[in-house]
Amino acid sequence: MRSSKYIIPILLAAVAFSASAFINKRKASITDAGKGFAVIELFTSEGCSSCPPADAVVAKIQKESNGKPIYILAFHVDYWNRLGWKDAFSSADYSDRQKQYAAWLHSTDGIYTPQIVVNGKTEFVGSEESTLRNAINANLQKDAAAQVLLSDVQAGEQKINLHYQTQGNITHTVLQLALIQKSAQTKVERGENGGRTLSHVQIVRELQTVTLNHADGTTIITVPKGVDVHGAELIAFLQDTSNGIITGATKAEL
Repeated sequence: MRSSKYIIPILLAAVAFSASAFINKRKASITDAGKGFAVIELFTSEGCSSCPPADAVVAKIQKESNGKPIYILAFHVDYWNRLGWKDAFSSADYSDRQKQYAAWLHSTDGIYTPQIVVNGKTEFVGSEESTLRNAINANLQKDAAAQVLLSDVQAGEQKINLHYQTQGNITHTVLQLALIQKSAQTKVERGENGGRTLSHVQIVRELQTVTLNHADGTTIITVPKGVDVHGAELIAFLQDTSNGIITGATKAEL
């Protein structure tokens, strides 16, 4: 029979190994939220063959981010539409937003897909999962410079009424309100992804900008025709118009 003086060190080693394995596993995932937040903007297109891997990355992050201050917005740009397939979720407004980021971030590469921008200040190729995770974790550990709260959110078929309240410095700041369709699938018939069925998450169906003359107020969001607000999500974030940096964010389920 093995002596207890050998059993105890073995048990302690096993516990240490298990703890080490747990810690290493945690390093590979999104860390617990502090006082910070992460707004992830993906610029994508159904006409781009490089975009599905980026869509898959943000879908993975979405599944892991339940309960955490992580806000995902997928903007479908329209400049791929001329190459054989029109993305039904695309908008010239979203292409313009990406161009604005190129100016804010002083990008020498211009605009491209898939591209991710985190909190309006960091950009990289959208399929780079490790880069995205590092950016999320870094921003979750930083204190938010401002806060935004939503209340009295009333969603109808044609419009959404809400009250907003902000805290902190709102100089040169606007409130961005994004109506989000949580998921969709599209059978692409032509273009670079012809013959594929693509899955999407966190699709921006409407983006409305509110000028902040006061710290709080009410506003109305027009719901685009054909968009079902049932089960949708409303993401609100504060953005500095001088440099694009996002200073606070929140969301509301509809």
